[in-house]
Amino acid sequence: MSSAAEQLAANMNFGAFSKATELKKRIWFTLGALIVYRLGTYIPLPGIDPVVLNDIFSSQSGGILGMFDMFSGGALGRMTIFALNIMPYISASIIMQLMTSVSPKLGALKKEGESGRKAINQYTRYGTVVICALQAYGIAVGLEGMNSSSGNAVLEGGLFFRFTTVITLVGGTLFLMWLGEQITARGVGNGISLIIYAGIVANLPSALAGTLELGRTGAISTLLIIILLVMSVGVIFFIIFMERAQRRIIVQYPKRQQGNKMSGGESSHLPLKLNTAGVIPPIFASSMLLMPITIIGFSAGQGPEWLTTAAAYLGRGQPVYLIIYISLIVFFAFFYTAVVFNPEDTADNLKKYGGFIPGIRPGKNTSEYLDRVLTRLTVVGAAYLSAVCLLPEILISKYSVPFYFGGTSLLIVVTVTMDTVAQIQSHLLAHQYEGLVKKSRLKGRK
Repeated sequence: MSSAAEQLAANMNFGAFSKATELKKRIWFTLGALIVYRLGTYIPLPGIDPVVLNDIFSSQSGGILGMFDMFSGGALGRMTIFALNIMPYISASIIMQLMTSVSPKLGALKKEGESGRKAINQYTRYGTVVICALQAYGIAVGLEGMNSSSGNAVLEGGLFFRFTTVITLVGGTLFLMWLGEQITARGVGNGISLIIYAGIVANLPSALAGTLELGRTGAISTLLIIILLVMSVGVIFFIIFMERAQRRIIVQYPKRQQGNKMSGGESSHLPLKLNTAGVIPPIFASSMLLMPITIIGFSAGQGPEWLTTAAAYLGRGQPVYLIIYISLIVFFAFFYTAVVFNPEDTADNLKKYGGFIPGIRPGKNTSEYLDRVLTRLTVVGAAYLSAVCLLPEILISKYSVPFYFGGTSLLIVVTVTMDTVAQIQSHLLAHQYEGLVKKSRLKGRK
């Protein structure tokens, strides 16, 4: 622990940070955007009764809706304008990435560079509107049928309520999509990940207080709380270790004679992360589960009998739910790794610049070797993600501890924190290089 703290202190140059005006502006912009997001999670939808809604969600807090309420930072439980959070955008991104792999036209568009990326992003936004409208309508219909001993959740149902709910929820998601893009472009870190991160972190204090209250009342034993906290710390260290793990493949460059001088001949390495997909697979898996379960969760008990049966099978800790969840995590681990790393392109680039892997012939053999290594790494990475997300899920379902201490939430918090700190460090290094360049120019003029 002390060595990690010393390494962090060595990496972070606070003197350089105080002089990095651009970086400070980016950090303040990111914090301001996240504050705006948190304020929006307290603006309720028009036409609902918050008291009745709170009673209904309290009874379902241990179910699947409780997990998605965690991702939305409590916005779903309060049924606010950001109730759907950024999940429809993530679902649209998944569909678009699948389409670019299947459709030759979209695949060619992806290879066109910046113009193709902009076109694909525009299609993703259109898909976000469609998915969000469908989910919002399902929520509106579900809200009309929800009631408790205090009364109905909707003050006055009907076509106008459904229309305003759809417009409000779609507008809220589109605003978050735009806000996430602004954070990525003008702030620090990945905007979409930071929005989900902010929702989880904001509710961690209340989750900890709720857990201690359960221990005080005797609902959870003190020993279980200690085990839970120790397990959470252990999971955090395990996540850090696995996220930093990588396989370094040696790349050799041949010597070249330029006049009377010999150049080249140096060796480098190609780092392949154990978990190339990062936090994307659990988020994608949760987003895919959200689409059908949103409607099932609101309609169970009031719709057809098969909806009630589906809700029972997809309950927290149920075998069907766990199997689907883990299967989606494994699928997206392999799929997203294939999207972000192409062995053929990497092999071609190595061949173009004269690089080669010792013992492996350039070209096709190098591509096959990289693909084989990456596949083995992804198997271990997918198993790691599955274990981190599965084991706490079982504990949560059996002992009703808060979702915020689950593997998925800890994975998101730790990974996003590491990525954001890495970006801050890269900005600091860039600022230091700029300072050195300016000093060298001034000395040259003198």
